[in-house]
Amino acid sequence: MQAQIQSRLAELKADFSQGNARLRDLESQAADLRQTLLRIAGAIQVLEELLGSQPAAAAPGDSPPSAAGD
Repeated sequence: MQAQIQSRLAELKADFSQGNARLRDLESQAADLRQTLLRIAGAIQVLEELLGSQPAAAAPGDSPPSAAGD
């Protein structure tokens, strides 16, 4: 009986160790993904600000303003 308990304890400790290693890996991946999303969000913000600071482009189908003397 004691041998079975020790065997099961060893299995559980191994599973626990593997679980901790996987958790650390996933936490690292999550941190990397958060950094990537922050960079993308920053790029989106910059591009939106650039679009907002320029005159509005003509929508497709709009006729350009006619030049004087047409």
